[in-house]
Amino acid sequence: MDDSGIVELYLSRSERAISETSEKYGKSLYNLSNNIINNPSDAEECTNDTYLCAWNSIPPNEPRDYLFAYLARIVRHITLDRLKAMRTKKRDSVVIELTHELEECLPAADSIESRLNEKELAELISSFLRNLDLTERHIFIRRYFFAESISQLCEKTGFSHSKLVSMLFRTRKSLAKYLKEAGIWM
Repeated sequence: MDDSGIVELYLSRSERAISETSEKYGKSLYNLSNNIINNPSDAEECTNDTYLCAWNSIPPNEPRDYLFAYLARIVRHITLDRLKAMRTKKRDSVVIELTHELEECLPAADSIESRLNEKELAELISSFLRNLDLTERHIFIRRYFFAESISQLCEKTGFSHSKLVSMLFRTRKSLAKYLKEAGIWM
């Protein structure tokens, strides 16, 4: 079933919407959650919570043209909230690793608030990503949005570990330069 049809099921409050969503996107949502939380049972629970959140938010939202992106955003937020709650004292190494990698190109949270709002920052990052080579864009998004490991990316792309690490490093440096030119200071 296409995304528009699934959204119609949500709008008509048909329980079939959940099963169609699960059939089409369940595995991808689970993988995204598990990449972040690294716990299969928690990832399963976060995926199920995503279906409930989608049920409660469609309507008023109607993500006909971007259903997967809508669901991926929900599952990321739910998973990160769960990780934060579970590991208040003990931080997860994957999240720390990704945070450290992006620290060199993104300003600190307090300076984001003082210089521009999150929506403007998101628009700048989106604009930067649109100007990247398609391969670089996919690798960057898979690493920093989907939280895939370097080894997972190597398997999917066929690139060597060092090539991917170099590519991500150059892309982060380019992003930092782009944001600095846009008036965001590090």
